[in-house]
Amino acid sequence: MLASENVHRIEMGGRQIILVGTAHVSRKSADEVKELIEEEKPDTVCVELCQSRYQAVTDADRWKNTDVVKIIKEGKSLLLLVNLMVSSYQKRLAKQFGIQPGQEMIQGIASANDVGATLCLADRDIQTTMLRLWKGMSLWGKLTLLFQILMSMVAREDITEEELEKMKSGDMLTAALNELSEHSPQFKAILIDERDKYLAQKIKTAPGNKVLAVLGAGHVPGIKEELANEHDLEQLSVVAPPSKVFKVIAWTIPVLILGLIVSTFSVDREAGIDQLVSWIIWNGSLSALGTLIAFGHPLAILTAFVVSPISSLSPLLAAGWFAGLTEALVRKPNVQDFENISEDILSIRGFWRNKVIHILLVVVFANIGSSIGAVVGGAEVIRKFINVIFG
Repeated sequence: MLASENVHRIEMGGRQIILVGTAHVSRKSADEVKELIEEEKPDTVCVELCQSRYQAVTDADRWKNTDVVKIIKEGKSLLLLVNLMVSSYQKRLAKQFGIQPGQEMIQGIASANDVGATLCLADRDIQTTMLRLWKGMSLWGKLTLLFQILMSMVAREDITEEELEKMKSGDMLTAALNELSEHSPQFKAILIDERDKYLAQKIKTAPGNKVLAVLGAGHVPGIKEELANEHDLEQLSVVAPPSKVFKVIAWTIPVLILGLIVSTFSVDREAGIDQLVSWIIWNGSLSALGTLIAFGHPLAILTAFVVSPISSLSPLLAAGWFAGLTEALVRKPNVQDFENISEDILSIRGFWRNKVIHILLVVVFANIGSSIGAVVGGAEVIRKFINVIFG
Protein backbone atom coordinates (compact mmCIF):
# COMPACT_ATOMS: atom_id res chain seq x y z
CA MET A 1 0.00 0.00 0.00
CA LEU A 2 1.32 3.44 -0.98
CA ALA A 3 3.05 5.28 1.89
CA SER A 4 3.54 9.02 1.70
CA GLU A 5 3.79 11.98 4.07
CA ASN A 6 1.02 13.58 2.00
CA VAL A 7 -1.45 10.78 2.79
CA HIS A 8 -3.35 10.88 6.09
CA ARG A 9 -5.52 7.95 7.22
CA ILE A 10 -8.27 8.44 9.79
CA GLU A 11 -10.61 5.81 11.29
CA MET A 12 -14.10 7.07 12.19
CA GLY A 13 -16.79 4.72 13.44
CA GLY A 14 -15.60 1.76 11.41
CA ARG A 15 -15.10 3.88 8.31
CA GLN A 16 -11.78 4.88 6.79
CA ILE A 17 -11.14 8.42 5.59
CA ILE A 18 -8.02 9.07 3.53
CA LEU A 19 -6.89 12.67 3.07
CA VAL A 20 -4.45 13.36 0.23
CA GLY A 21 -2.60 16.69 0.47
CA THR A 22 -1.65 18.10 -2.94
CA ALA A 23 -0.17 21.17 -4.59
CA HIS A 24 -2.63 22.53 -7.14
CA VAL A 25 0.04 22.84 -9.84
CA SER A 26 2.21 19.80 -9.15
CA ARG A 27 2.68 16.97 -11.65
CA LYS A 28 3.71 14.65 -8.82
CA SER A 29 0.46 15.38 -7.00
CA ALA A 30 -1.59 14.24 -9.98
CA ASP A 31 0.47 11.05 -10.32
CA GLU A 32 0.13 10.34 -6.61
CA VAL A 33 -3.65 10.81 -6.73
CA LYS A 34 -3.95 8.37 -9.64
CA GLU A 35 -1.78 5.72 -7.98
CA LEU A 36 -3.52 6.00 -4.62
CA ILE A 37 -7.07 5.76 -5.97
CA GLU A 38 -6.14 2.75 -8.10
CA GLU A 39 -4.63 1.00 -5.05
CA GLU A 40 -7.29 1.92 -2.48
CA LYS A 41 -10.39 1.64 -4.72
CA PRO A 42 -12.45 3.85 -2.38
CA ASP A 43 -16.24 3.89 -2.32
CA THR A 44 -16.22 7.70 -2.71
CA VAL A 45 -13.68 10.20 -3.99
CA CYS A 46 -14.11 13.73 -2.67
CA VAL A 47 -12.44 16.57 -4.56
CA GLU A 48 -11.85 20.14 -3.42
CA LEU A 49 -14.21 21.56 -6.02
CA CYS A 50 -17.65 23.14 -6.04
CA GLN A 51 -20.08 22.77 -8.95
CA SER A 52 -18.91 25.92 -10.75
CA ARG A 53 -15.21 25.03 -10.36
CA TYR A 54 -15.98 21.47 -11.48
CA GLN A 55 -17.49 22.89 -14.65
CA ALA A 56 -14.47 25.16 -15.03
CA VAL A 57 -12.00 22.25 -15.09
CA THR A 58 -14.18 19.92 -17.17
CA ASP A 59 -15.64 22.38 -19.71
CA ALA A 60 -13.00 24.25 -21.69
CA ASP A 61 -15.67 26.20 -23.61
CA ARG A 62 -17.50 27.55 -20.57
CA TRP A 63 -16.46 31.16 -21.30
CA LYS A 64 -18.40 31.10 -24.57
CA ASN A 65 -21.62 31.08 -22.57
CA THR A 66 -20.65 34.02 -20.34
CA ASP A 67 -23.22 36.83 -20.33
CA VAL A 68 -21.11 39.94 -19.64
CA VAL A 69 -24.13 42.25 -19.49
CA LYS A 70 -25.78 40.00 -16.88
CA ILE A 71 -22.59 39.98 -14.81
CA ILE A 72 -22.49 43.80 -14.84
CA LYS A 73 -26.18 44.16 -13.96
CA GLU A 74 -25.83 41.74 -11.04
CA GLY A 75 -22.84 43.69 -9.71
CA LYS A 76 -20.49 40.69 -9.97
CA SER A 77 -17.83 42.30 -12.18
CA LEU A 78 -15.33 42.82 -9.38
CA LEU A 79 -15.79 39.31 -7.99
CA LEU A 80 -15.23 37.79 -11.41
CA LEU A 81 -12.19 39.99 -11.99
CA VAL A 82 -10.66 38.95 -8.64
CA ASN A 83 -11.30 35.28 -9.50
CA LEU A 84 -9.55 35.77 -12.85
CA MET A 85 -6.58 37.45 -11.17
CA VAL A 86 -6.23 34.68 -8.61
CA SER A 87 -6.45 31.95 -11.23
CA SER A 88 -3.86 33.69 -13.42
CA TYR A 89 -1.12 33.09 -10.83
CA GLN A 90 -1.99 29.40 -10.61
CA LYS A 91 -2.18 29.10 -14.39
CA ARG A 92 1.25 30.69 -14.79
CA LEU A 93 2.83 28.20 -12.38
CA ALA A 94 1.05 25.36 -14.15
CA LYS A 95 2.34 26.63 -17.48
CA GLN A 96 5.88 26.74 -16.05
CA PHE A 97 5.69 23.03 -15.21
CA GLY A 98 3.83 22.07 -18.38
CA ILE A 99 0.68 20.79 -16.69
CA GLN A 100 -2.97 21.76 -16.56
CA PRO A 101 -4.11 23.85 -13.57
CA GLY A 102 -5.96 21.68 -11.08
CA GLN A 103 -4.59 18.55 -12.75
CA GLU A 104 -4.74 16.60 -9.49
CA MET A 105 -8.48 17.37 -9.21
CA ILE A 106 -9.03 16.39 -12.84
CA GLN A 107 -7.10 13.18 -12.15
CA GLY A 108 -9.22 12.54 -9.06
CA ILE A 109 -12.40 12.84 -11.15
CA ALA A 110 -11.06 10.55 -13.87
CA SER A 111 -9.72 7.94 -11.44
CA ALA A 112 -12.98 7.91 -9.46
CA ASN A 113 -14.76 7.07 -12.69
CA ASP A 114 -12.18 4.41 -13.56
CA VAL A 115 -12.63 2.51 -10.27
CA GLY A 116 -16.40 3.04 -10.13
CA ALA A 117 -16.29 5.30 -7.07
CA THR A 118 -18.93 7.93 -6.26
CA LEU A 119 -17.68 11.45 -6.95
CA CYS A 120 -18.35 14.07 -4.27
CA LEU A 121 -17.83 17.78 -4.93
CA ALA A 122 -16.88 18.71 -1.38
CA ASP A 123 -16.02 22.41 -1.49
CA ARG A 124 -18.25 25.40 -0.81
CA ASP A 125 -19.39 27.37 -3.83
CA ILE A 126 -16.63 29.81 -4.81
CA GLN A 127 -19.16 32.60 -5.33
CA THR A 128 -20.40 32.16 -1.75
CA THR A 129 -16.85 32.24 -0.41
CA MET A 130 -15.95 35.40 -2.32
CA LEU A 131 -19.19 37.15 -1.37
CA ARG A 132 -18.74 36.32 2.32
CA LEU A 133 -15.21 37.70 2.11
CA TRP A 134 -16.09 40.75 0.05
CA LYS A 135 -19.08 41.89 2.09
CA GLY A 136 -16.99 42.03 5.24
CA MET A 137 -14.18 44.14 3.79
CA SER A 138 -13.84 47.90 3.80
CA LEU A 139 -13.20 49.86 0.59
CA TRP A 140 -9.54 50.18 1.59
CA GLY A 141 -9.36 46.46 2.29
CA LYS A 142 -10.79 45.68 -1.13
CA LEU A 143 -8.31 48.01 -2.83
CA THR A 144 -5.43 46.47 -0.87
CA LEU A 145 -6.54 42.96 -1.81
CA LEU A 146 -6.78 43.91 -5.48
CA PHE A 147 -3.30 45.43 -5.37
CA GLN A 148 -1.80 42.33 -3.70
CA ILE A 149 -3.43 40.01 -6.21
CA LEU A 150 -2.31 42.20 -9.11
CA MET A 151 1.27 42.17 -7.83
CA SER A 152 1.25 38.37 -7.50
CA MET A 153 -0.10 38.13 -11.02
CA VAL A 154 2.66 40.20 -12.62
CA ALA A 155 5.49 38.72 -10.52
CA ARG A 156 7.81 36.77 -12.78
CA GLU A 157 9.90 34.76 -10.33
CA ASP A 158 10.03 31.08 -11.27
CA ILE A 159 10.07 28.45 -8.56
CA THR A 160 11.64 25.02 -8.76
CA GLU A 161 9.56 21.86 -8.57
CA GLU A 162 11.44 21.01 -5.36
CA GLU A 163 10.15 24.25 -3.83
CA LEU A 164 6.68 23.35 -5.05
CA GLU A 165 6.88 19.99 -3.32
CA LYS A 166 7.90 21.74 -0.09
CA MET A 167 4.77 23.85 -0.44
CA LYS A 168 2.79 20.63 -0.85
CA SER A 169 4.16 19.25 2.39
CA GLY A 170 2.48 22.11 4.17
CA ASP A 171 5.54 23.83 5.66
CA MET A 172 5.78 26.85 3.38
CA LEU A 173 2.03 27.00 2.84
CA THR A 174 1.22 26.96 6.55
CA ALA A 175 3.79 29.68 7.18
CA ALA A 176 2.28 31.80 4.41
CA LEU A 177 -1.22 31.36 5.84
CA ASN A 178 -0.05 32.28 9.33
CA GLU A 179 1.58 35.42 7.96
CA LEU A 180 -1.58 36.24 6.03
CA SER A 181 -3.77 35.78 9.12
CA GLU A 182 -1.64 38.29 11.02
CA HIS A 183 -2.37 40.96 8.42
CA SER A 184 -5.95 39.93 7.68
CA PRO A 185 -7.54 37.43 10.11
CA GLN A 186 -10.86 37.66 8.26
CA PHE A 187 -9.18 36.70 4.98
CA LYS A 188 -7.88 33.43 6.45
CA ALA A 189 -11.06 32.78 8.46
CA ILE A 190 -13.26 32.81 5.35
CA LEU A 191 -10.92 31.44 2.69
CA ILE A 192 -9.34 28.72 4.83
CA ASP A 193 -10.98 28.08 8.22
CA GLU A 194 -14.62 28.14 7.08
CA ARG A 195 -13.86 25.94 4.10
CA ASP A 196 -11.99 23.50 6.35
CA LYS A 197 -15.24 23.07 8.30
CA TYR A 198 -17.31 22.76 5.13
CA LEU A 199 -14.94 20.26 3.54
CA ALA A 200 -14.69 18.20 6.73
CA GLN A 201 -18.47 17.90 7.01
CA LYS A 202 -18.87 16.91 3.35
CA ILE A 203 -16.08 14.34 3.60
CA LYS A 204 -17.32 12.60 6.73
CA THR A 205 -20.92 12.46 5.45
CA ALA A 206 -19.89 11.12 2.04
CA PRO A 207 -21.29 7.64 1.29
CA GLY A 208 -19.30 4.45 1.68
CA ASN A 209 -16.95 2.83 4.20
CA LYS A 210 -13.81 4.11 2.50
CA VAL A 211 -13.67 7.77 1.48
CA LEU A 212 -10.66 9.34 -0.21
CA ALA A 213 -10.41 13.14 -0.36
CA VAL A 214 -8.13 15.04 -2.77
CA LEU A 215 -7.28 18.36 -1.09
CA GLY A 216 -4.90 21.28 -1.21
CA ALA A 217 -2.19 20.62 1.37
CA GLY A 218 -3.03 23.78 3.29
CA HIS A 219 -6.46 22.41 4.18
CA VAL A 220 -5.34 19.05 5.57
CA PRO A 221 -4.36 20.13 9.14
CA GLY A 222 -7.60 22.07 9.63
CA ILE A 223 -9.79 19.31 8.18
CA LYS A 224 -8.18 16.70 10.44
CA GLU A 225 -9.22 18.79 13.45
CA GLU A 226 -12.70 19.63 12.15
CA LEU A 227 -13.64 16.02 11.33
CA ALA A 228 -14.33 15.52 15.04
CA ASN A 229 -16.91 18.35 15.04
CA GLU A 230 -20.34 18.79 13.50
CA HIS A 231 -20.89 21.75 11.15
CA ASP A 232 -24.01 23.32 9.69
CA LEU A 233 -23.39 23.50 5.93
CA GLU A 234 -26.41 25.72 5.43
CA GLN A 235 -25.10 28.24 7.93
CA LEU A 236 -21.65 28.19 6.33
CA SER A 237 -23.28 28.91 2.94
CA VAL A 238 -25.32 31.93 4.00
CA VAL A 239 -24.41 35.27 2.43
CA ALA A 240 -25.80 37.80 4.85
CA PRO A 241 -27.72 40.68 3.28
CA PRO A 242 -26.59 44.21 4.12
CA SER A 243 -27.52 45.13 7.68
CA LYS A 244 -30.32 47.61 8.34
CA VAL A 245 -27.73 49.97 9.79
CA PHE A 246 -25.74 49.82 6.54
CA LYS A 247 -28.87 50.51 4.52
CA VAL A 248 -29.74 53.48 6.72
CA ILE A 249 -26.23 54.89 6.37
CA ALA A 250 -26.20 54.23 2.62
CA TRP A 251 -29.33 56.37 2.20
CA THR A 252 -28.53 58.90 4.94
CA ILE A 253 -25.30 60.12 3.37
CA PRO A 254 -26.85 61.03 -0.04
CA VAL A 255 -29.78 62.71 1.73
CA LEU A 256 -27.31 64.61 3.91
CA ILE A 257 -25.31 65.77 0.88
CA LEU A 258 -28.45 66.94 -0.92
CA GLY A 259 -29.71 68.59 2.28
CA LEU A 260 -26.47 70.53 2.74
CA ILE A 261 -26.53 71.74 -0.87
CA VAL A 262 -30.18 72.83 -0.61
CA SER A 263 -29.53 74.52 2.75
CA THR A 264 -26.54 76.38 1.32
CA PHE A 265 -28.61 77.49 -1.68
CA SER A 266 -31.21 78.97 0.65
CA VAL A 267 -28.55 81.08 2.39
CA ASP A 268 -26.04 81.80 -0.38
CA ARG A 269 -26.99 80.88 -3.95
CA GLU A 270 -23.45 81.33 -5.29
CA ALA A 271 -21.98 79.08 -2.59
CA GLY A 272 -24.67 76.50 -3.34
CA ILE A 273 -23.70 76.50 -7.00
CA ASP A 274 -20.05 76.04 -5.96
CA GLN A 275 -21.07 73.03 -3.87
CA LEU A 276 -22.98 71.50 -6.75
CA VAL A 277 -20.14 72.10 -9.19
CA SER A 278 -17.61 70.57 -6.74
CA TRP A 279 -19.78 67.50 -6.31
CA ILE A 280 -20.16 67.05 -10.07
CA ILE A 281 -16.52 67.73 -10.92
CA TRP A 282 -14.99 65.49 -8.25
CA ASN A 283 -17.42 62.63 -8.82
CA GLY A 284 -17.44 62.81 -12.59
CA SER A 285 -13.72 63.47 -13.06
CA LEU A 286 -12.43 60.70 -10.80
CA SER A 287 -14.85 58.13 -12.21
CA ALA A 288 -13.87 59.20 -15.73
CA LEU A 289 -10.21 58.99 -14.70
CA GLY A 290 -10.74 55.43 -13.47
CA THR A 291 -12.31 54.54 -16.81
CA LEU A 292 -9.40 56.20 -18.61
CA ILE A 293 -6.88 54.22 -16.54
CA ALA A 294 -8.69 51.07 -17.72
CA PHE A 295 -8.29 52.39 -21.30
CA GLY A 296 -12.04 52.67 -21.68
CA HIS A 297 -13.63 53.96 -24.88
CA PRO A 298 -14.18 57.77 -24.95
CA LEU A 299 -17.93 57.17 -24.78
CA ALA A 300 -17.46 55.00 -21.68
CA ILE A 301 -15.32 57.75 -20.12
CA LEU A 302 -18.02 60.32 -20.90
CA THR A 303 -20.70 58.02 -19.47
CA ALA A 304 -18.74 57.62 -16.23
CA PHE A 305 -18.39 61.41 -15.92
CA VAL A 306 -22.10 62.06 -16.49
CA VAL A 307 -23.50 59.21 -14.39
CA SER A 308 -21.17 59.24 -11.37
CA PRO A 309 -22.51 62.44 -9.70
CA ILE A 310 -26.02 60.93 -9.92
CA SER A 311 -25.20 57.31 -9.05
CA SER A 312 -23.21 58.42 -5.99
CA LEU A 313 -26.48 59.72 -4.56
CA SER A 314 -28.17 56.31 -4.85
CA PRO A 315 -27.01 53.03 -3.24
CA LEU A 316 -28.92 51.23 -6.01
CA LEU A 317 -26.76 52.57 -8.83
CA ALA A 318 -23.07 52.47 -9.76
CA ALA A 319 -21.27 54.53 -12.38
CA GLY A 320 -19.16 51.52 -13.38
CA TRP A 321 -22.24 49.58 -14.44
CA PHE A 322 -23.17 52.23 -16.99
CA ALA A 323 -19.59 52.77 -18.14
CA GLY A 324 -19.11 49.00 -18.51
CA LEU A 325 -22.35 48.57 -20.45
CA THR A 326 -21.30 51.40 -22.76
CA GLU A 327 -17.91 49.73 -23.25
CA ALA A 328 -19.66 46.43 -24.00
CA LEU A 329 -21.91 48.06 -26.60
CA VAL A 330 -19.14 50.02 -28.33
CA ARG A 331 -16.48 47.30 -28.15
CA LYS A 332 -18.61 44.17 -28.23
CA PRO A 333 -16.63 41.03 -27.31
CA ASN A 334 -16.41 38.28 -29.91
CA VAL A 335 -16.10 34.53 -29.54
CA GLN A 336 -12.32 34.72 -29.72
CA ASP A 337 -12.21 37.03 -26.68
CA PHE A 338 -14.04 34.41 -24.63
CA GLU A 339 -11.84 31.60 -25.97
CA ASN A 340 -8.66 33.54 -25.13
CA ILE A 341 -9.58 34.45 -21.54
CA SER A 342 -7.59 31.58 -20.02
CA GLU A 343 -4.47 32.70 -21.89
CA ASP A 344 -4.96 36.47 -21.65
CA ILE A 345 -5.27 36.46 -17.86
CA LEU A 346 -1.60 35.44 -17.68
CA SER A 347 -0.41 38.98 -18.43
CA ILE A 348 -1.31 42.61 -17.81
CA ARG A 349 -1.24 43.18 -21.57
CA GLY A 350 -3.75 40.38 -22.02
CA PHE A 351 -6.00 41.87 -19.34
CA TRP A 352 -6.21 45.13 -21.26
CA ARG A 353 -6.34 43.53 -24.72
CA ASN A 354 -9.13 41.03 -24.08
CA LYS A 355 -12.49 42.79 -24.53
CA VAL A 356 -14.29 40.69 -21.93
CA ILE A 357 -11.70 41.34 -19.22
CA HIS A 358 -11.41 44.94 -20.42
CA ILE A 359 -15.11 45.52 -19.76
CA LEU A 360 -14.70 44.18 -16.22
CA LEU A 361 -11.74 46.53 -15.69
CA VAL A 362 -13.80 49.50 -16.87
CA VAL A 363 -16.59 48.62 -14.42
CA VAL A 364 -14.21 48.20 -11.49
CA PHE A 365 -12.00 51.24 -12.10
CA ALA A 366 -14.97 53.51 -12.84
CA ASN A 367 -16.59 52.44 -9.57
CA ILE A 368 -13.37 52.93 -7.62
CA GLY A 369 -12.99 56.43 -9.06
CA SER A 370 -16.62 57.20 -8.33
CA SER A 371 -16.27 56.05 -4.70
CA ILE A 372 -13.20 58.20 -4.15
CA GLY A 373 -14.91 61.10 -5.93
CA ALA A 374 -17.94 60.79 -3.63
CA VAL A 375 -15.72 61.01 -0.55
CA VAL A 376 -13.74 64.02 -1.83
CA GLY A 377 -16.80 65.71 -3.30
CA GLY A 378 -18.80 65.14 -0.12
CA ALA A 379 -15.98 66.64 1.96
CA GLU A 380 -16.02 69.72 -0.30
CA VAL A 381 -19.78 70.08 0.11
CA ILE A 382 -19.43 69.94 3.89
CA ARG A 383 -16.51 72.39 3.89
CA LYS A 384 -18.39 74.95 1.80
CA PHE A 385 -21.49 74.57 3.99
CA ILE A 386 -19.42 75.22 7.16
CA ASN A 387 -17.84 78.28 5.52
CA VAL A 388 -21.26 79.72 4.67
CA ILE A 389 -22.74 79.10 8.13
CA PHE A 390 -19.74 80.04 10.25
CA GLY A 391 -17.63 82.05 7.81
